[in-house]
Amino acid sequence: MCEVLKVLRSSYITHIYTVKDKWCYLATVIDLYTKKVIGYAFSKTMDTELAIRAVENAYNAQKPQGKLILHSDLGSQYTSTKFQEYILSKGNIKHSFSHKGCPYDNACIESFHASLKKEEVNLATYYDFDTARLAIFEYIESWYNRKRLHSSIGYMTPQQFEVLIKKSA
Repeated sequence: MCEVLKVLRSSYITHIYTVKDKWCYLATVIDLYTKKVIGYAFSKTMDTELAIRAVENAYNAQKPQGKLILHSDLGSQYTSTKFQEYILSKGNIKHSFSHKGCPYDNACIESFHASLKKEEVNLATYYDFDTARLAIFEYIESWYNRKRLHSSIGYMTPQQFEVLIKKSA
């Protein structure tokens, strides 16, 4: 008998430049069904803690029931023993990895990062970490999840689609 995995999520890390603090890093988790950014974390270091915080934020915000899949690339943040221990501690997450050299496995979340950079990051100069963090928060929470329409979900926002799904469940 096959187990039903209710939710598929994707996680990825990208970099954002600031004048004062140089490179900063954004880890995001997207619900692949609703296209909603459900968790993220921003840091001056690209480490396992950043990846864990993003997943933990998603987990706490969504409080998922049943089994789910978390997909990521093969970056050291996601393949580390500490990250694997964190995933196991949740009890209901199966970790899925991209195939080495396959650019399509994480296409949805990479598309989000491309949109973030085209629609926000590349249009601004961030003085420091806090300025960038606030701008990214506003982009995700005020624009991307609540106003930006997605053709793949019937020209709805991720938030509208998530509400619709919850009402029909």
